[in-house]
Amino acid sequence: MAAPAQPKKIVAPTVSQINAEFVTQLACKYWAPHIKKKSPFDIKVSILGLFAIRKIMLLEFSQYLENYLWMNYSPEVSSKAYLMSICCMVNEKFRENVPAWEKKPDHFPFFFKHILKAALAETDGEFSLHEQTVLLLFLDHCFNSLQIVDLILILVNFEVTGNLITSLLQARLELELKKTPKLRKFWNLIKKNDEKMDPEAREQAYQERRFLSQLIQKFISVLKSVPLSEPVTMDKVHYCERFIELMIDLEALLPTRRWFNTILDDSHLLVHCYLSNLVRREEDGHLFSQLLDMLKFYTGFEINDQTGNALTENEMTTIHYDRITSLQRAAFAHFPELYDFALSNVAEVDTRESLVKFFGPLSSNTLHQVASYLCLLPTLPKNEDTTFDKEFLLELLVSRHERRISQIQQLNQMPLYPTEKIIWDENIVPTEYYSGEGCLALPKLNLQFLTLHDYLLRNFNLFRLESTYEIRQDIEDSVSRMKPWQSEYGGVVFGGWARMAQPIVAFTVVEVAKPNIGENWPTRVRADVTINLNVRDHIKDEWEGLRKHDVCFLITVRPTKPYGTKFDRRRPFIEQVGLVYVRGCEIQGMLDDKGRVIEDGPEPRPNLRGESRTFRVFLDPNQYQQDMTNTIQNGAEDVYETFNIIMRRKPKENNFKAVLETIRNLMNTDCVVPDWLHDIILGYGDPSSAHYSKMPNQIATLDFNDTFLSIEHLKASFPGHNVKVTVEDPALQIPPFRITFPVRSGKGKKRKDTDVEDEDTEEAKTLIVEPHVIPNRGPYPYNQPKRNTIQFTHTQIEAIRAGMQPGLTMVVGPPGTGKTDVAVQIISNIYHNFPEQRTLIVTHSNQALNQLFEKIMALDIDERHLLRLGHGEEELETEKDFSRYGRVNYVLARRIELLEEVKRLQKSLGVPGDASYTCETAGYFFLYQVMSRWEEYISKVKNKGSTLPDVTEVSTFFPFHEYFANAPQPIFKGRSYEEDMEIAEGCFRHIKKIFTQLEEFRASELLRSGLDRSKYLLVKEAKIIAMTCTHAALKRHDLVKLGFKYDNILMEEAAQILEIETFIPLLLQNPQDGFSRLKRWIMIGDHHQLPPVIKNMAFQKYSNMEQSLFTRFVRVGVPTVDLDAQGRARASLCNLYNWRYKNLGNLPHVQLLPEFSTANAGLLYDFQLINVEDFQGVGESEPNPYFYQNLGEAEYVVALFMYMCLLGYPADKISILTTYNGQKHLIRDIINRRCGNNPLIGRPNKVTTVDRFQGQQNDYILLSLVRTRAVGHLRDVRRLVVAMSRARLGLYIFARVSLFQNCFELTPAFSQLTARPLHLHIIPTEPFPTTRKNGERPSHEVQIIKNMPQMANFVYNMYMHLIQTTHHYHQTLLQLPPAMVEEGEEVQNQETELETEEEAMTIQVDIIPSPTDTSCSQETPAFQTDTTPRANSNPEAIPALSETTTTVAGAVSAPAETYTPQDATSAPEGTK
Repeated sequence: MAAPAQPKKIVAPTVSQINAEFVTQLACKYWAPHIKKKSPFDIKVSILGLFAIRKIMLLEFSQYLENYLWMNYSPEVSSKAYLMSICCMVNEKFRENVPAWEKKPDHFPFFFKHILKAALAETDGEFSLHEQTVLLLFLDHCFNSLQIVDLILILVNFEVTGNLITSLLQARLELELKKTPKLRKFWNLIKKNDEKMDPEAREQAYQERRFLSQLIQKFISVLKSVPLSEPVTMDKVHYCERFIELMIDLEALLPTRRWFNTILDDSHLLVHCYLSNLVRREEDGHLFSQLLDMLKFYTGFEINDQTGNALTENEMTTIHYDRITSLQRAAFAHFPELYDFALSNVAEVDTRESLVKFFGPLSSNTLHQVASYLCLLPTLPKNEDTTFDKEFLLELLVSRHERRISQIQQLNQMPLYPTEKIIWDENIVPTEYYSGEGCLALPKLNLQFLTLHDYLLRNFNLFRLESTYEIRQDIEDSVSRMKPWQSEYGGVVFGGWARMAQPIVAFTVVEVAKPNIGENWPTRVRADVTINLNVRDHIKDEWEGLRKHDVCFLITVRPTKPYGTKFDRRRPFIEQVGLVYVRGCEIQGMLDDKGRVIEDGPEPRPNLRGESRTFRVFLDPNQYQQDMTNTIQNGAEDVYETFNIIMRRKPKENNFKAVLETIRNLMNTDCVVPDWLHDIILGYGDPSSAHYSKMPNQIATLDFNDTFLSIEHLKASFPGHNVKVTVEDPALQIPPFRITFPVRSGKGKKRKDTDVEDEDTEEAKTLIVEPHVIPNRGPYPYNQPKRNTIQFTHTQIEAIRAGMQPGLTMVVGPPGTGKTDVAVQIISNIYHNFPEQRTLIVTHSNQALNQLFEKIMALDIDERHLLRLGHGEEELETEKDFSRYGRVNYVLARRIELLEEVKRLQKSLGVPGDASYTCETAGYFFLYQVMSRWEEYISKVKNKGSTLPDVTEVSTFFPFHEYFANAPQPIFKGRSYEEDMEIAEGCFRHIKKIFTQLEEFRASELLRSGLDRSKYLLVKEAKIIAMTCTHAALKRHDLVKLGFKYDNILMEEAAQILEIETFIPLLLQNPQDGFSRLKRWIMIGDHHQLPPVIKNMAFQKYSNMEQSLFTRFVRVGVPTVDLDAQGRARASLCNLYNWRYKNLGNLPHVQLLPEFSTANAGLLYDFQLINVEDFQGVGESEPNPYFYQNLGEAEYVVALFMYMCLLGYPADKISILTTYNGQKHLIRDIINRRCGNNPLIGRPNKVTTVDRFQGQQNDYILLSLVRTRAVGHLRDVRRLVVAMSRARLGLYIFARVSLFQNCFELTPAFSQLTARPLHLHIIPTEPFPTTRKNGERPSHEVQIIKNMPQMANFVYNMYMHLIQTTHHYHQTLLQLPPAMVEEGEEVQNQETELETEEEAMTIQVDIIPSPTDTSCSQETPAFQTDTTPRANSNPEAIPALSETTTTVAGAVSAPAETYTPQDATSAPEGTK
């Protein structure tokens, strides 16, 4: 296998290089945003000549497109250079993955028509082939952009339809008009319009309509100019690749496909391509061939192009039969030489071999006549020979009529594990250095999809390839660590070792089961793999701990390098290690001494002797069948006799096979999504059709339970509405409230009467509010319902209302706006309004799920109805276990408690027997003993006639006094009959609930095993079931098999979940009578924050795999409820990111609470951008791909952290964030060096990346932006929003200001940051906490820190002064006269403290390096950091820092070393 060439990384220019460039000087003269006096527009300032990627990057970064090209565009200045400049800039925007259509000229239609014209120009004329390739890429971006796609379709759709009509042969046209009556109407309209035009305008319109047809013909001419073996210019190859990419994207969009597919079919593009020389060129044509296969797939996609309905397998078979029979009829009627073909049955003649056998002997003219009879080619004039090659004519007929395997069959025959051919194919699994310049043979996640099958298939392929990329990284890491070398005798010897991989001692295939009927692959293939675990005990335990269904990889290496050769990560991996084969397998289990599989279970695993271990594994049956077929038919070697390495992966990263199987199973079943969701998921129709206001089953009256705190809160929650309360007494207007909303059906007669319309509008804004009293639940304090205490805003109330109604609810929750509180209230309200319904909660992370659960438990929801699936429940901050088995144990324990209560009740009533033996006997006891007494009691005290019974009778006749003797007394107040009667009924409700629960728990008596009980709880008992999206994808098969049912889905963190992992939870149940029972889908997220994590840049950028379903819904226009009041951060900090949201304001407490109004002690500003220049001549460094570090910033950040801690800030209130993994490791290393376990300083709450910290917060955030050459991935505004919104009280950013302030996307935030001084302003003598108000001038002296060495020096001297002052304080304390000490014991304690303190001071001075300390020099490798435990000191013995802190000056502290990881093969979290 040829080793793939290593792609080159595009190196971004430095700031100094940017400033020295000529284009930068032009920018400063004409369009740079920071230049106030700009020169007037000059048409000559356009890109001419070469398309240098470096210059294009500089121009795009300097806002050339937004501030110059679009702004000054008009028809008068529209030249070739101007057009090309715009196209290059737009393409660069897409390559950088930043918004491209923020600004657009008024003359865009004129501009676009010029682009279409330029795309058809002759390649040897005004536009070169390379320039036309740029135009094709621009057109492709236009069709895939929501912002302009409507405009493009208006401009092109008429032309496409006209193109279809004017380009087709007359016979083919009649055929299409007959199939589509709608098209005939359009054709008649075109003819009428043409008749009204003058000849010149008619000719121009005719040319415009033929754009696509002419473009295809132009492409075919370029394709035919590619020679078979002679050298070819890459411009031609790239043009052909980009053209096929454009065709694929047009075919994959229903609005363009509807007419375009017929044009493509009529041009026979695929036949021309498959017969071209480019396909036969192995290297140059490899990507072109892959793109061509994708185009062939979409041209034959199983969909009705006109209606958009998916075609079933039977319908596809019918279409195929119709084509074959029409060919047979033509052959029988007109071609005697084809009688045998015409009279054969279809199954005999519809294979490629049979068709070639029948049509191959025919002459070219006869083949042309057959094709023209089928309306595929123009009629051949008499006595003239055809101009087409026989090869083309034969391929045209054969490819059109051969039997095609169905898409679902292809999918079912596809191996799920990647092999070496896919893993190292750069066209479909690019490296981390993907630049975004070339196209790839990958599907794209657009805004629209053809069918659900298309949607699932694209996600299936991308998920598989993203997993393949991670697998490649693991294989390269593990195999290179094992250092495979060639031995002296030609074999393999391993010079190293790897934790995740072991050499294989023996491999044997032990079972190949027979195929199922109708399949040609075995049902099961099993093998035994033997390895020798001569490793450390903990690694041995990891290997022995491999569980059933864990995925491993079997690898064959045949190294050619001699023993001792060094491995170079920069060179191609395959040729260095000699990798030949990779195959996946799934663990069944480890074998015991007798060769039996050790099953997973509660029993302890047997202790095996020796170090040899054998694992039974399942191989992929599809892959095995393909390999064996290749071995038998082509004489290839048997792959399964060559394996010499087995590799395992981390369990959390190894669930790809289960997810792929889930997606494949979905595609093999009828995916029944609710009718109201189907079109929205595909991206068509009215995006607001699933909003509750348009749903036919909208609910008029809803009980808001404890949502409102008062009637005033309710009125404030519905601004613009007229609230009518059913009771007038203010004392009775207390929550809970039922609200009746005006429900509009959306249908009805048109009203002309203005008065009626006004009345209708008034009625639509009137809410009828009914206060109601929750029935008494019993006399015990715990019977009182838990209540919500949050005063929701009116937008939060709208989100809660929408979530309670049927349909799709989308809630956009900016940082700190109470997304989780809204989610919990929606769950609670659905639980109380629809007690028979079941709600599924899905989140991205276990952390979010646990936060939800902790808040749910604080509301009035019975805990027996809660269930938590998957791992992570152990992190819940509660003693209760909500996992499956935890709930089973709860039910069993609760059953015993309740039966004890029954026993006590039985005793109190004096009933003999053992009623509390089982749930069943308790039920009989309730029916015959309790109910009879209650009915008798009611008959005595109920209201008879017009007179009320005596209030004392309620208490006198009450039969359960003895049972409720342990309740707060007296039970009955004796104030009124109604009050006491309600108390009596509450007592009975308490008793009745005991027996209701016991009836529900009765199943646990009948089901004996814990597994059966847990399944019953899941399917029947639980009303609120929570799981992560990953768990849902992994366990779908098991849940459906159990008969799992639910009515509502609530998704938190929806914008962070992959498309497919959002879709799968919709289908965790079987349809009910052919319909989905799903009634509500509530999605809560924030698409302005970071998207799902995709590690491979190509899948992230090219395929748009990072687009979540939530984000796609927002982009297609699905209505959202935007929460608009945050309560997390100071108002000044909120301003750094609130520009990204609609009307994001602050809750009142942000202005009122002291913590928000008080200044940050020791710091002049609550937020500041601090400029950091190169340290020792170095800015950013990159020891490994994307592993960026910046030593100067790291030292500066740690110095500020230490300064804050020395002032008295709690260390756990400070978090240090950075945008790259490399910087994270460097800062952690410096923290270990500088602070260690020093009790005076401590460690920050977290040192992590911005990406990892999403969803979390802290009072003070120190942020390092790292980069000094290029902005990098912070250009993604979503990452900026996350970075700016983590701090509550203080945000301090360390960055190269000259780089970031010019970035267009970051301008709204950085314009505020740069308005303040760019040097750190500190107030070292101000105590913590301070009384100074935020924004006030300090009474203490302000010191300006100009660079990192000055800050490091200042902190060192401040610390030393603190130590000396503390020492002096204790010396003074010990010299006090005895009379001032009350007890002699205290002096002894103080002496002990002093000894401890002196020890601590010695240690602390050792931890904080002195100015001459060189222990932290850059030569010291990171892994030699001293981790010896330090002696503990007593922090309580240290006086308040504010008493001892003074300003000191001194020498510069030495910096920490550069952190270079041993193992940094993966991309950083920030780049993903």
